[in-house]
Amino acid sequence: MSEPVAIVDYDHRWPARYEEERAKILKAIGDKLVLIEHIGSTAVLGLAAKPIIDIMAAVRRLADAEACIGPLQRIGYQYVPEYELELPERRYFHKGSPESRMHHLHIVEITSDFWRRHLLFRDYLRAHLEVAREYEGLKRRLAERHRFDRQAYTEAKTEFVQAVVERAGMMSQ
Repeated sequence: MSEPVAIVDYDHRWPARYEEERAKILKAIGDKLVLIEHIGSTAVLGLAAKPIIDIMAAVRRLADAEACIGPLQRIGYQYVPEYELELPERRYFHKGSPESRMHHLHIVEITSDFWRRHLLFRDYLRAHLEVAREYEGLKRRLAERHRFDRQAYTEAKTEFVQAVVERAGMMSQ
């Protein structure tokens, strides 16, 4: 059984926690990064979320992420290469034990669809609060339904997320 899916009310400390972690990451691997962004629900003002700060860092080439592993481990990140089977365009790291996990780090190419989709989704929710509220309601219902199955919780959100990304992509053209 995995850790329970817990959605909590928005915490006004999340942006500051992102900025603190961003500074640590930049100090460790900033010379290898093109950009770094706060993504996910904790990046949307007022949106309830799992209390984990999602950070997305862009490199020019995914191969550049290899040189980030050691420095990130020295600041407490654990590299999880097995997730590349599902998402080969991303290098994934997390910080902290499952019970106290506070940060997820996704390293991707600046030109990747992963980068584009995540920013489109975040920015659309930031600009359309009614859609953000709809997403919050969905997440709360799914967290109840899939309390001990993070994979099912994530998969159940996919259709909504894809629809928002499509809408956002059409608006940005």
